[in-house]
Amino acid sequence: MNKDLTVGRPETVLWRFCLPLFGSIIFQQLYNIADSLVAGKFIGEEALAAVGNSYEVTLIFLAFAFGCNMGCSVVVSQLFGAREYEKMKTAVSTACLASAALCAALMLGGTLGCGALLRLIHTPAEAFGASKLYLDIYIWGLPFVFFYNIATGVFSALGDSRTPFLFLAASSSANIGVDILFVTAFDMGVAGVAWATFLCQGVSCVLAAAAVGARLRRLETSGPAPLFSLLLLKKIAAIAVPSILQQSFISVGNIILQGVINGFGTGVMAGYSAGVKLNNLVITSFTTLANGVSNYTAQNIGAKKLPRVKAGFRAGVKLVWLLSLPLFLLYFFAGRWALSLFLDHPTADALRTGVYYLRILSPFYFIISAKLVADGVLRGSGRMLQFMASTFTDLILRVVLAVLLARTALGSLGIWCSWPIGWTVASVMSVLFYRAGPWKNAGNAAE
Repeated sequence: MNKDLTVGRPETVLWRFCLPLFGSIIFQQLYNIADSLVAGKFIGEEALAAVGNSYEVTLIFLAFAFGCNMGCSVVVSQLFGAREYEKMKTAVSTACLASAALCAALMLGGTLGCGALLRLIHTPAEAFGASKLYLDIYIWGLPFVFFYNIATGVFSALGDSRTPFLFLAASSSANIGVDILFVTAFDMGVAGVAWATFLCQGVSCVLAAAAVGARLRRLETSGPAPLFSLLLLKKIAAIAVPSILQQSFISVGNIILQGVINGFGTGVMAGYSAGVKLNNLVITSFTTLANGVSNYTAQNIGAKKLPRVKAGFRAGVKLVWLLSLPLFLLYFFAGRWALSLFLDHPTADALRTGVYYLRILSPFYFIISAKLVADGVLRGSGRMLQFMASTFTDLILRVVLAVLLARTALGSLGIWCSWPIGWTVASVMSVLFYRAGPWKNAGNAAE
C-alpha cells in the first residue's frame, strides 16, 4: 500500500515507515552474513577468509546498485509528494534503462578484472582460488542485484516499506537453507555458497519487479507515460552519481584496508572478516533507517513542507540511538560470543582481532548513527555536495590513519583505531551541514 509521508504526526509517520525497514535490515544482513557463517562453520577458517576477502570487492558492485536505488528513490519520492504520477512512472522506467546499461558494463569489467584486483590487495595464495570462484559466480547475478534495488527504491518512494520486507524475509531465509544444502549435502564448498545467493536473489528480484509494475499500473495518469526522459535521467544522476562515488570510494578504501589487513596473516583476516560482518550489520541498519529519512524528506520537500523535515531529523536520531544502545552493550561486553557465530574453533589471533575490533568501534555507534541520519536529510533534499564532503572526509581519515598506524607498534590494533577518528570528524561536519539547510528557519511541523 502506498503511504503519504507528508501528513500525520512526523515522528509517528517516520517510525511506522521505518519499522518494516528495520525488519528488512535483519533479513538483508542474513544475505550478507549467511555466506560467511556457512563458510566458517561448515568449510573452515580459510573459506571464511576467502568469502570475507571477496566481500570487500562485491561492495564495489553494490555501491553502483545502491546509487541507482537512491537516485530513483529520491526523485520518485519528490514526484509522488508533488502528485506528478506520469513523470513518476517515466522516472522509474528511465532508471531501469540506465541501470541495465550500467550493470552490463560492470559485468564485463568484473569478469575481466576481478583476478587482478584480488592480486592487488595481496590475497594470500591459500585464499585466492576460492575468492576468485566466489566473485565469478557473484558477477553473473548482478542484474538481480540492480533491479531488486530499483524495485525496493520505488516501494520506499511510495511510502511502502512492508512489501519489500516480505520479499526479503522469504528470500534471505531461503538463502540460509540453500547455503547449507549446497555446502553440506552437495559438498560444493565456496561455490555452493555463491550459487545459493545467486538463486535466491534471482527469485526475489523477479517477484519484486513484478509487484512494482502492478503497483505503478494502479496509479492513474492522463495518458501513457514516456519510457525515457533525459531531464529526469539528469535529476536521477544528480543523486545517483554522488551516491555511487561515495559508496565506491568507501569500497575502494575498504579494499585498501583489506590489503593492509591481509599482511597480518589469515588469523587476523578471519577475525576481521567476522568482526566486520557484525559491524556492517550495525552500519547497514543505521544506513537503511537513514534511507527512510531520505524518502520522508524527499516527499516533504516535494510537498513543500519544510517544518516536517526538522521534525523528521529529530525523530530519526531518537530512533537510531535507541538501536545503538543494545548493539553497543552486546558488542562491547559479549563480542566474543557474537564472533563465535562465524568462527568455529578460532585461532587466538582470529578471536583477539575480532574482540578488539568490536570493543574499539561499538562506543562510537551513537556518533556515526547521528551522522547517517543527517546524511539522509541532506540526500533527500538533494544537497549532495555537503553529503559527499563529510563522507569523503571520514573515508580519507580512516584509510590514511589505518595505513600509518598499522606500521607502528600498535600493528593491526592501529587499523581499528582509525574508525572512531574518521567517524567523529565527519559526524560533526554532517550535522553542521544539516543545521545550515533551508529548513533552519522553518517553524514547527504541523501534526
